[in-house]
Amino acid sequence: MSSLSKFRKLAGITALTLAGLTAASVVNADTWRYAHEEYEGDVQDVFAYKFKEYIEDHSDHDVKVYRFGELGESSDIMEQTQAGILQFVNQSPGFTGALIPEAQIFFIPYLMPTDMDSVVRFFKESKAINEMFPKLYAEHGLKLLQMYPEGEMVVTADEKITKPADFKNKKIRVMTNPLLSATYEAFGATPTPLPWGEVYGALQTNMIQGQENPIFWIQSGGLYEVSPNLIFTHHGWFTTAMMANQDFYQGLSDKDKQLVQDATDYAFKKILVHIDGLAEEALQKIKDASDKVTITRLTDEQIKAFKARAPQVEKKFIEMTGESGKKLLDQFKEDLKKVQSETN
Repeated sequence: MSSLSKFRKLAGITALTLAGLTAASVVNADTWRYAHEEYEGDVQDVFAYKFKEYIEDHSDHDVKVYRFGELGESSDIMEQTQAGILQFVNQSPGFTGALIPEAQIFFIPYLMPTDMDSVVRFFKESKAINEMFPKLYAEHGLKLLQMYPEGEMVVTADEKITKPADFKNKKIRVMTNPLLSATYEAFGATPTPLPWGEVYGALQTNMIQGQENPIFWIQSGGLYEVSPNLIFTHHGWFTTAMMANQDFYQGLSDKDKQLVQDATDYAFKKILVHIDGLAEEALQKIKDASDKVTITRLTDEQIKAFKARAPQVEKKFIEMTGESGKKLLDQFKEDLKKVQSETN
């Protein structure tokens, strides 16, 4: 299926689908429903199916996985999870940030390292990730089961970009996330929020001139076909979170709670193996598929110009989140400092 066909295929939730989802009692259901934001074979899909594999191998429960577009956009699957229609959901902080402002911390540029070892260790050991975030998600009826990295963020554009001035007058697609908008404003661009289903067409028709995503998603979604200039700015990693409806989770037996935790741990271990080398593989596929693609890797000197603008985004984050955001940011930095000192 072509990339354009994928986007044309996207549709909202039909009344028939919704009726089917709500037909069974959530807490007592043997079939658990899990929705994510990506396509077949992408990182969230692999995670979901590893979770499903463990659950079904170690219990009588079944897990039904819904991929991007089958139940609507990211906002739709979150609403369904909070309503108890879905038991599990995988959603990136880019969208969750509208619900939980502190989750936008991942969009402060140049806060996170971009080397694999440091990133993986951070997600495993961070107090901010493993102790503070679960409390924030719980306030919104969500049981945070696992945050995990997917890949370094890469910008695509209609031209090569090497300095903030190159972003002038360019509309860059962002998720519906105020802090991500602040990042691209700081970089000199015009941030343009768009749901994922509209991105390919908007790039194709020049409604927008660029976007950012991990390289595997740029390859999977065919974005390089309509936005062929890839820029490695090294400003951050794409992060996602797997969570459950809190009432559903609390209603499980102790045995099933442990089952869910074990399945999540199993999927997390498998996904860390999966993403190792994934970016290089996806980039090679892009090179093989198109001779129009250009690859720009910013030098340390070029990165300095972008990094100098990061403090204004950090300031915006604190303004948006208040004392809770400041505490989270302080813990984030402490965790990162510890990880990087032990990794280097």
